[in-house]
Amino acid sequence: MDHEQAFELLPGYIDEELSLSESLEFERHLAGCEQCKRAYEQQRQVSAQLRQNDLRMDAPPELAARIRAALPVQRSWWQRLGASFGGSGRLGGKGRAGGTGSAVGTLGWAPLGAMAVSLVALTWSAGLYLSMPSGDTRLTEELVDSHVRSLQFDHLYDVISTDRHTVKPWFDGKLDFAPPVVDLAQQGYPLVGGRLDYLNGRAVAVMVYRYKLHPINLYVWPGSEAGTTPHIYERQGYHLAHWSAAGMNYWAVTDAGESELNGFITDLRAHPAS
Repeated sequence: MDHEQAFELLPGYIDEELSLSESLEFERHLAGCEQCKRAYEQQRQVSAQLRQNDLRMDAPPELAARIRAALPVQRSWWQRLGASFGGSGRLGGKGRAGGTGSAVGTLGWAPLGAMAVSLVALTWSAGLYLSMPSGDTRLTEELVDSHVRSLQFDHLYDVISTDRHTVKPWFDGKLDFAPPVVDLAQQGYPLVGGRLDYLNGRAVAVMVYRYKLHPINLYVWPGSEAGTTPHIYERQGYHLAHWSAAGMNYWAVTDAGESELNGFITDLRAHPAS
């Protein structure tokens, strides 16, 4: 990471808006760069000063009262609805003989209007609920975004190595679990490194493999949400596979074809875990 990249990430780091991997990369740069340390300390002090209560001032009561008085009066839905149907009821009552018609006109329309509004609100709520993506859909979208982000920002790996005995120990102390790391170079899927990422509300391990020029991100974290049989999906032109084994969740994402991804999964599952 150079100075320009560090300065771009500095505000997000102070506001705790960076991902876990971005924060770790920034901290590594900060540890060896006095210029960035000074810039960080200056911005941290400014941020702390802006949060102090003595910089805030409450509006005087007279000003607040004048502002409220100047605002236009807005009636609620129920008030406008009641006024509308109440007028219709009075007109309807004049055209009928006896008092019964007037009572129906005055009292009958308001419940009907309320029912109509309730039905519209219920329909809207149901449509909003049904349009919300499921948990699996949100996770696949998050995985694709993570895969694309790792390629766009040239952050495919935090540790670069083809040796699983280098990649696996790198995760020690950075995660609350030990991810299995295997080498598939002889099968045509060489290991090229690993990194930390943040998915599904937790830190996860990512082992990076390649098939020719196609990177394959293998995400691993504890759990067994999926079955042991891999399922392959396609999202936004990328192929994803999901399965569980030995108490671990696995997700593989790549822009390679379905057959290539299936071959990677077959070789990975046939290889004894490290």
